[in-house]
Amino acid sequence: MTSTDGPRLAVRSPADLVAAVPYLLGFHPADSLVVVAMRGRRVTFAARLDLPGPADPVTPARHLAVVVARQAAETATVLGYGSAARVTPGVDAVRAALADEGIPVLDALRVTDGRYWSYLCAEPECCPPDGTPYDVSASAVTAAAVFAGQVALPDRAALVAQVSPVEGPDRAALRRAAERAERRLTDLLDRASRTDLKSGRSVRVAGTAAVRLALRAQRRGRRLTDDEVAWLALLLTDVTVRDFAWARTDGRDEDIALWADVLRRAEPEFVAAPGALLAFAAWRAGQGALAAVALERTLALHPDHSLARLLDDLLRNGVPPARLDGWPAIGVPGVVRRRRRRSDRGPR
Repeated sequence: MTSTDGPRLAVRSPADLVAAVPYLLGFHPADSLVVVAMRGRRVTFAARLDLPGPADPVTPARHLAVVVARQAAETATVLGYGSAARVTPGVDAVRAALADEGIPVLDALRVTDGRYWSYLCAEPECCPPDGTPYDVSASAVTAAAVFAGQVALPDRAALVAQVSPVEGPDRAALRRAAERAERRLTDLLDRASRTDLKSGRSVRVAGTAAVRLALRAQRRGRRLTDDEVAWLALLLTDVTVRDFAWARTDGRDEDIALWADVLRRAEPEFVAAPGALLAFAAWRAGQGALAAVALERTLALHPDHSLARLLDDLLRNGVPPARLDGWPAIGVPGVVRRRRRRSDRGPR
């Protein structure tokens, strides 16, 4: 399931809502169930899952309804994307689950091939049997979303491509850079004193320097070299270094761009920390779909990574980023975030 709590878009008609969904999710959905939560007439949250199989549409529907209920939604609208045979059982299950949570359903729509049908309206004047055509490009909602800088990718596959590994000749160069990074680490540890080895100080100092360099380069618009990516990704396997980077990561565009780039270029054994950091930055920015695909790739390779699993739980349970504003205020002992309230503490 993917979810997001931004952007805020005003919706005045079913056509407006259909136009808004791709910008709420970050991509145009297909074969999906989407629930859009509202307060008044303002969209505040959207959650998506794949169309459930015919064997059990109820279990995913209940989970989706619980997630929506956590958003303090006043009302909701259910949208199903696909054929009637596949969409209708899922929509019915979600409607029932939302009713169990005490959330009124304003409308339930099926969206297919440029038309939508309402499950709740039987008036042919406003809801014709052959569906109502819609034009997303002509919607004021689309214009508002584009003006706000929102992007709707053509499909989920395009979103997955944003976190997919670099391939081809560039991958061979990255592999050689990773080998150089490992030799560099061996040299660093060989030169370290026994005290530094025991305390991990050598790796910690090198790691914090690599994180600072990466953040500084990103702010200045400079892309990291292959050797810088390999060195950073290797050092991020140290939890202290990872937490140092986490304490300096937020939902800014620069943070998302940096960790997406490192995730795509890191060797598979080193993608866990960059993937988790990208997921955190995307979640903080309200880009739940991007966070979800980053976590999918990360957990497929490193299913026991603690930060990735924590973020996956937050995302699956629909925890709004605003609920944990300021987290992690302190990522590692003595490292205080300058941009946030210093009274909030993150998990150890």
